[in-house]
Amino acid sequence: MLAPWENTLRITAAKQILSDLVDSLKVNDKVELALRAYGHQSPAKDQNCKDTRLEIGFSKNNHDNIIKRLEYVYPKGNTPIAYSLLQSANDFPVDDSYRNIIIIITDGIESCDGDPCAVSLELQKKDIFLKPFVIGLGMREQFAKEFECMGSYFNAKNINAFRTVLNGILAQSLNKTTASVELLDDKGNPTETNVNVSFINNFTGSSEFDFIHYRDRNGKPDTVEVDPVLTYNIHVNTIPPVVKKNVFLKGGTHNVIKIQSPQGSLKINQSNSTEYGNPVEALIRASGKGEIINTQLIHSSEKYLIGSYDIELLTLPRILIKNIKIEQGELREISIPAPGRVNLVYASKGIGSLYETDADGKQRWIKNIDPRGGQISFGIQPGNYKFVFRSDKAMGSKYTQIKEFTVKSGTTANIRIY
Repeated sequence: MLAPWENTLRITAAKQILSDLVDSLKVNDKVELALRAYGHQSPAKDQNCKDTRLEIGFSKNNHDNIIKRLEYVYPKGNTPIAYSLLQSANDFPVDDSYRNIIIIITDGIESCDGDPCAVSLELQKKDIFLKPFVIGLGMREQFAKEFECMGSYFNAKNINAFRTVLNGILAQSLNKTTASVELLDDKGNPTETNVNVSFINNFTGSSEFDFIHYRDRNGKPDTVEVDPVLTYNIHVNTIPPVVKKNVFLKGGTHNVIKIQSPQGSLKINQSNSTEYGNPVEALIRASGKGEIINTQLIHSSEKYLIGSYDIELLTLPRILIKNIKIEQGELREISIPAPGRVNLVYASKGIGSLYETDADGKQRWIKNIDPRGGQISFGIQPGNYKFVFRSDKAMGSKYTQIKEFTVKSGTTANIRIY
C-alpha cells in the first residue's frame, strides 16, 4: 500500500476515497458501518500473522469516527487476509434482519499461508455475510484467481477506477433490485410458466430464493425482489431441469432473465391397470441415457422438455418403449395393452421361475415365485409364458415340471402344479 499511485501513494488515495464514501453514507440511516484493518500494527520483521483489529465497531452515526481513525491506519507488515476475514465474523451484530456485507481493499495477496477462499466459503455457508467484494489496487492480472474464489473481485488500475468500483459496489449493495424470469418456448416466446424456479448461490450452492413461476393474463411474469450482491445459478425445475449459470444481476434496476425451457406433455394409458394392485409406474430416461429423470404413474400427465425419451413401464414383464418424442405444447399419449391375470397353485414348497417366450422359442426370465408354496395371483401383460418348478421334496432335477400358457388382456390363466 506504500507503492506510488499516480501523484500519491496507494494508501493515501485509498483512505481519501474511502473517507469520501463513508461521509456520503451519513444520509442513509439504514446502513451501519465498521472498520477493520490488518497489517498495520506490527512491523514486517515480526511476521505477525494475527495483525488485525476492529478499529471502529458497528453503530449508528459513527461515520466521523471511522474517517478520523482512517487517518492513523498505516501499513507496516503482513497481509493476513484469511485470519482477518475469520475475525470479521465476530464484528457483525447478531440480527437476522441485517444484510452483512464486507468490502476488502488490498494491494497484495495473502502472505501468511492462510486460505482466504476457504474462510470466505465457510462463513458464507454459515450466513455470517454475503459474498464479499474484493478490490485490488493496481494488482497484477495473474493475481485475479487468488481473489475470485473469495467473492466478487475488481482490479482498480488507477484512482478513478477505484472510486468508480466503490460507488458501483455501493449501488449494487444498497439499491432495490428486481428481476423477472421469462421461460421461452421453442420459438423464443415467453409462454412457459407454472414451474418452480430456484435462485442458487453459485458460491455456496445453497438455495437463496424459490418461487413457482407465474404469468398474468397479459402474459407478463411476476417481478421479484432479489439480492444483487450474489451471483446465481438459476434452476428452472422442469423435467429434466434447465440451469442458467453465473447470472449477475445489476443492482438498482430491473433485470430480465430469459431461459429456454420449451415443454410438452406425456400421458400413459392402460385399461384394467388395477390388475396390478398398486398404480403402475414408468421410469423415464432421456433417449439413450441410463439416468432416470422421473418416475411417472400411468394415467397421469407430466410435462417434459421437448426431445426424445425412453419409457420403461414396471408392468410384468416390463415394457420398454424407446424414442418417444415430446413436442412443444403438445400432449403425447401412449396406450399399452390391458393386463390379464395368473392364478398359480402349487401345493408344496419349491423353487420356481416364470419366463416369457416368443414365437422363435426364445425365453426371458421375468420373476421367481414365492418358495413357500400355496396360491398366488398377479397381474401380467398379454403374451406366452412358461412356468418352471421343482418341489423341494423332489429327489432330482428330472422331477422339474414345466407349464406353458397364454394370457390375453382381461382374461385369467389358472395354472396348477402338483
